Amino acid sequence: MTVQTRICAKTGNQAATRQDMMSLLPDLRGFARFLVRDRVAADDLVQDTVVQALGALSQFQPGTNLKAWLFTILRNQFFAQARRRKREAELLQAHFQPEETSVSGDDLADIGDLQRMLWTLPPLLREALVLVGAQELSYDEAAAICAVPVGTMKARVSRARAALARIMEDRSVEPAVSVHA
Repeated sequence: MTVQTRICAKTGNQAATRQDMMSLLPDLRGFARFLVRDRVAADDLVQDTVVQALGALSQFQPGTNLKAWLFTILRNQFFAQARRRKREAELLQAHFQPEETSVSGDDLADIGDLQRMLWTLPPLLREALVLVGAQELSYDEAAAICAVPVGTMKARVSRARAALARIMEDRSVEPAVSVHA
């Protein structure tokens, strides 16, 4: 938490809290982009988060971590939107014939950077790694955002790092020349 955020959180000054919220927009946007993988959808998610946070500003407790509070709201918004999309898809599927889609087996081979590798991780592991690694939150802060014990957060980050190491190792073992018949 920045000094400015600490001062705002201690004083309970809503104007200062709003200003601090604006300074956290880049962090919120970064976390949202990891969650939704789409710039426009991430901006919409951040906007929904800020609107909800401003509406609930009286519920923010002075002396607590503003960044963790906002990340919790963003995460809850993400899950609410995912549930809504799932319900919409089920309704549409009930009314229309689903299309046949094929998944290319070369998808895994096309992983070219860390972001793509992150998306191969299970959502809970990816979320933990992004919060602790990319967003530089402490294990305590990340655990509070995800509403899990600190030990669970540490285990998730550890498993995510191990999975990424395995993915990178598997990529380095692939043959340099591929022979097609």
